[in-house]
Amino acid sequence: MRKPDLHWTESLFDSVYALYETAREYQLAHQAAQITASTVDFDRRRTHPGRIALTGRSGTSEPHGRAQRILHRLYYTLETETRRQFEEAALLYASGTAWAVRAVLNGEHPAHVAFQTTDRGDLVPPSLEIPGLDTFSEGPALDAAYDALVRCMQASEYGEDLADQDYISDHEAGQMHAAWDVARGTAAAAFTYGLLAQRALNFALLEPCRAREREIALARATAAKDETPGESGV
Repeated sequence: MRKPDLHWTESLFDSVYALYETAREYQLAHQAAQITASTVDFDRRRTHPGRIALTGRSGTSEPHGRAQRILHRLYYTLETETRRQFEEAALLYASGTAWAVRAVLNGEHPAHVAFQTTDRGDLVPPSLEIPGLDTFSEGPALDAAYDALVRCMQASEYGEDLADQDYISDHEAGQMHAAWDVARGTAAAAFTYGLLAQRALNFALLEPCRAREREIALARATAAKDETPGESGV
């Protein structure tokens, strides 16, 4: 049996929540990767000095140290990839939710968050700004989260611009690494902004949801009024 179509307010909320769950999934994966990588941190772990002889080869080998080096490379790759995926998902969550809020405030009725795509099919994050929320109680917190995210993104762009130069001075190299340190907070900043933008969406959907409830109540009242005694079983 085909399920009834959701009202646009419900399907839009589900669309945003799916973006949240995606970002949260990658956030947890990245946290797990960070913890796993710390188990082979050379500065914290002592390598057992025992060595083994390899038949047919000169010298000896240190098996524990070799295992640590291999695992360090594997875990570093995992941490790097999950951080990249978390950042991408968090930016889509933040920008997609911001898009949904703007659409509702503009009087539109989108059933789902809509993204532009590249020729390769990659999703393109829309604008992050959300104007027109003067009466939203968490507006100041939303604005602060937006500013924090913009700082991280600008730092990322600045660091990349310096890295692309053919030559950078020692001073510029220091600035580049400082910018990248700030940029590493992009994923967390985007996720925080997304959470506040999702609350803003709930606020923006209050009146459309109330209008929907009034429609349902009116339809029920009309149906009850049109119902004859014979049809109602009285």
